[in-house]
Amino acid sequence: MFKSSFKNKQKLFNLNILILFAIFFVNQNVTAQMRQRVVSPEVHPDKTVTFRFSAPNAYKVMLDTQILDEPKEMKKNENGVWSVTIGPAIPDIYPYNFNVDGIQVSDPNNQFIFANEGFKNSLVEIPGDTPLIHEEQNVPHGKIAYRYYNSKTLETTRRMVVYIPPGYDENNKKFPVLYLIHGATDTEETWYKVGKINDIMDNLIAQGKAEPMIIVMPYANPAPAPRDAFVKDLISDIIPYTEEKYRVLTDKENRAIAGFSRGGGQTIDAGLYNTDLFSWVCPFAPASNNDKIAEDIESGLISSKTLNDDLNLLWISCGTEDFLYERVTGLTDILKKNNMKYETMFPSGGHTWMNCKLYISTVVPKLFAD
Repeated sequence: MFKSSFKNKQKLFNLNILILFAIFFVNQNVTAQMRQRVVSPEVHPDKTVTFRFSAPNAYKVMLDTQILDEPKEMKKNENGVWSVTIGPAIPDIYPYNFNVDGIQVSDPNNQFIFANEGFKNSLVEIPGDTPLIHEEQNVPHGKIAYRYYNSKTLETTRRMVVYIPPGYDENNKKFPVLYLIHGATDTEETWYKVGKINDIMDNLIAQGKAEPMIIVMPYANPAPAPRDAFVKDLISDIIPYTEEKYRVLTDKENRAIAGFSRGGGQTIDAGLYNTDLFSWVCPFAPASNNDKIAEDIESGLISSKTLNDDLNLLWISCGTEDFLYERVTGLTDILKKNNMKYETMFPSGGHTWMNCKLYISTVVPKLFAD
């Protein structure tokens, strides 16, 4: 009797285990199928976009995107998938995220992530009816290389991304160099992954509108070192490393610097004070220290004659809705007052990477031109 009871209990136990495993795998399959059905973002032919996010237990999900002026509430269906359709949107690349019960998250169904250390956005690309300058086209393509260099200035190994133009490997020609700097909390990948600098360059070179050039995109956040530490790193470590590893022209006529936001301020710090190194200086929406610049002009540390004689181009840009617009126009007022030559571009829009693509695609054709 005992053996029979034990066997029955054992069979029941085994059956329960099988049932639990069956339930587990069914649930896994159902979950996987639900995940497969979540397509986000979905860009429609009419330029509208549907965003979706699976969160069955969430109380409220909002879409936050620079396509819109303010966040948009999403609606949940019977499967727990939240969705909203917006637009039509102007063709471009836009960051977005979901706010889930007060917590900002990127889109788990989208592999295209905004490279940034301070926030986690995803990216959605709205293609143009004809290819935009940042869209991949059927042209010769350059290469993107990830590099590490030894920074003696900062006493550590640091990162950079390098754009190598089409044709670099086909001959022994030397190329001019653009040092391109990201904004605060961005990374060395942001000009590549968000600014699409490789596609912009490939297209401009193929159209005969830009000189083939090496573009060096270093990691420019020197924290906990002070802001000016990056400029020292650039001059003492990044430029020598570039000139050792790549076939580049090493005179100032073939060396340019550009940057966005804090990187624009670093561009000014490097370019205006080192006209023996750079002949092309292009700050985009720069976080400039105008008081210091004014003081250094008055003291002679920055000379209008030196800038006018030594720089081929000082090109300053900023969106008219950018929070730095007044600071940037304050900078140009200082330069104008002191008879310094410069060019400007003030399009509409704010402190965005949509404008960054506009800035870089506009100024690159001016660089290294005869």
